[in-house]
Parts: sequence; structure tokens; C-alpha cells
Amino acid sequence: MSRTESAQELRKAAKAIFNAGIGAVAPEACIDKYIQVTGDMLKLGTTQIPFENIQRIFLIGAGKASAAMAARAEALLGSRVHDGLVITKYGHGANLEQCRVMEAGHPVPDRNGQDAADALLDLVSGAGPKDLILCMISGGASALTPAPAEGITLEDKQETTRQLLGCGANIHEINTVRKHLSRIKGGQLCRKANGAPIISLILSDVIGDDLDIIGSGMTAPDRGTFKDCRDILVKYGLWDQIPKPVQNRIHAGIEGQIRETPKPGSPEFANVTNLIVGSLSDALSAAEKEAANQGFAPLVLSSMIQGEASEVARVLCAVAKEVRRSNRPVSTPACLLSGGETTVTIRGEGKGGRNMELALAAGMELAGESGILMLSAGTDGTDGPTDAAGAFADGSTTARAEVLGLSAPSFLGENDSYHFFKPLDDLLITGPTRTNVMDLQILLVNTR
Repeated sequence: MSRTESAQELRKAAKAIFNAGIGAVAPEACIDKYIQVTGDMLKLGTTQIPFENIQRIFLIGAGKASAAMAARAEALLGSRVHDGLVITKYGHGANLEQCRVMEAGHPVPDRNGQDAADALLDLVSGAGPKDLILCMISGGASALTPAPAEGITLEDKQETTRQLLGCGANIHEINTVRKHLSRIKGGQLCRKANGAPIISLILSDVIGDDLDIIGSGMTAPDRGTFKDCRDILVKYGLWDQIPKPVQNRIHAGIEGQIRETPKPGSPEFANVTNLIVGSLSDALSAAEKEAANQGFAPLVLSSMIQGEASEVARVLCAVAKEVRRSNRPVSTPACLLSGGETTVTIRGEGKGGRNMELALAAGMELAGESGILMLSAGTDGTDGPTDAAGAFADGSTTARAEVLGLSAPSFLGENDSYHFFKPLDDLLITGPTRTNVMDLQILLVNTR
């Protein structure tokens, strides 16, 4: 069985809608809205600073989009940037003139990331009250800046990260733990700045745009505690599995033997401004507009989708089927849009990511249905440890797979969605988009 002409058209439309969403949160577009240079005045959001009041500008950053964000900031500020350093994922770098770019491992931190985080802390510690630190933060910053706290090794952090990523914990829970094993996260970067004003431009990859969770909140007050860390690890049955030094640190923190991360109202944040410059809501709005241009009635279901990927797929497909059958809650042809960050509890030995897993479960739910297509993809162009952003699924997916001897339930059970979709030519390969605002799900439903 092959894809019909109608399915091909739906795929083309879904890709155009996805690309429109990506374009709305491109670093260049986001930075241009928040950095303006007019004569001798620097405007950052609503804050205006005369250049004569700034001794030096340090341009720093971390995250998958940080190099692209810094490149645009450099283009606007030029030689006014005194020094800088941004840390990004391998393959996500950019050519910068005033700043160094260091690449590191994601989602599991590596030695390059530790070296880069140390270099970033050194750079910030050289600033003073008359300087300005301009910080570019995007999703991925947590893994890219491992600065193990005293008594913790990089290997301890790597093992803890692997266990958290595989247990089904959400990003709020994962980053709560990360912050308490670090010297840089949870607002601790601000402790090194010697009172220098910090303005962070932040591309959000977190549901609710929580400043203390995006990139583990390097420049934001931390609401989490050591006790929260233990509760999270106990919740997922990891407390007895994590390295002993991690247990010891969390226990010492609960007992008050280790200083907590800085909280709201702490003096470290007196000269700190955090600005969200782009988010999933921006991407969904642009996708909604493009869907209408493509002739579909758009409906945004939610920008806060979370939960087990395969369960989310069932719910989204149920809505699509209702639209197909009864024109509720929107009339066909329709485009259902959602986004967020699902999780996957790893039980198998396969290769994949949360978007491909969601699409695989959707393919099973849509089996035999005509006129419905789903695309689930990460806005950063990467889904799990793969070269794919996500995958397409429709009513023919499982039947086409069976012709090739591929059993959808078996591949789902092994968390092997990548090797399921690759022979079907149903992967979405975009390469690094150099932005990151979580995931998009696009469900196109034709008229019955």
C-alpha cells in the first residue's frame, strides 16, 4: 500500500504549517523585537540604557539557539561587545566575531560542557557593577552547562540525568534536580557577576514559560528545594539508584548543611531582568495563520500538552476522528494544533524520541482512517538522540509497515520509533533549526 495523492497533499500542507511556526520563533525575529540600537541608546525590551553608562558589554549564552541568538545580537551591537561566550549543542554553532562558541553534549552532559560552563563562570566573574551582561538562554542550556557542585562528579551528573530522562519525569522535575547539583543553575550564575546588571533574553521551551525551569534558570530565582529533589527521585523509584554522592548532597541540603539556591527576593537578583522573547504560543499563532492560508479551519487545542506520548496520541486522534465524523469542535477541512512536551517511559532498547513515539501511537490509532494526517515534531529539529525532528502518521501507516514486515505494536514496545518510520520514509528531517520552543503537533482532517 502506498500513500494516496490526498495524503501527499496533507503532508505537504503540514510541513508548511510547521515551517511557519518555526519561522515565528527564529532567533533573528525574536532578538530584533527586543534589542534596538538608536544613536547612543541601547533599548532592551522596555529598558533604555545610554551607552555612556556601560563600561563593557559581555555577551553570553547557553542553549540550542544561543549561538544564533548571539549572532543576531552581535550584528546589532557590533564592536560594542567587549567579550563573550556561548555554549550550544554540537552542530548548532554560528560564526561570531566578538564571542567564543563552545559546543557540548545534549541531552546527557559531557566533558566539553563542563569545560565550557567553567569558562562561562570565569568570564562572568570578571564583570563589575559598571558592566552589562547580556545573556541569551534557550532550551538545552541545562545539559550544555554541567558545573558539578562540590562533592559531585560529571559522571554522577551524567548517570542521574540518564535515569531522570528514562523514567518519565517531566522537564520541571528534571531541572529541579539539576539545579541542586550545580554551581551555575538555579540563579547561581548571578552570584558570580559582582553586581553587574544582567539582562537575559530567553527563548522558552517550557510549559508555562517558567523562568526558573527554562535552561534550569541560570539567571532566575529558584522555587525548588533540596526536599523537592528527594521527593521527585522517590516518586520515580530512583532514590536508591542514583549515585551515592548525589544522595549525600541532597540529604545535606535538606539538613541545612549546604546553602540553598537563591530564592525570590534574594539580593543576587537586584539588577537582573529576564525577558521571554519567544515561546510556543508564538509558534502556534503563526502555524494557525498558515493553516488558514492553506484552506483549513484552524483550532489550537492547547500549548500545554504533557503526559506519556502514546497516551497523548490517543486523545489527539480521538478529537481528529470526532472532527472527521461530526464536524465537532470545528468543521472540516480542519487543522488541529497543539504543542508542549510529552514524556516517554523507556522500557525497550530501541531508538527514537517523544515525537516519533507519539506519531507511532497515532499511526496505530488512525489505522484504516482516511483523510487524517498527523505530524509531531520538535521545533529544534531534533527528536531524542536522532537526526529526525519527528514523524508523519496517517491511516495507511501501519498497513504500509506490515508490507515491510514491521509490527507497529512491537516497535512501540521497544521504543524503536525511529527504525519504524525510517523505512517508510515518514521521518521529518529538518536539520538544526537553531530555535527551540518545545514540540508541535499538527493534525489535518479533510472533509469526509
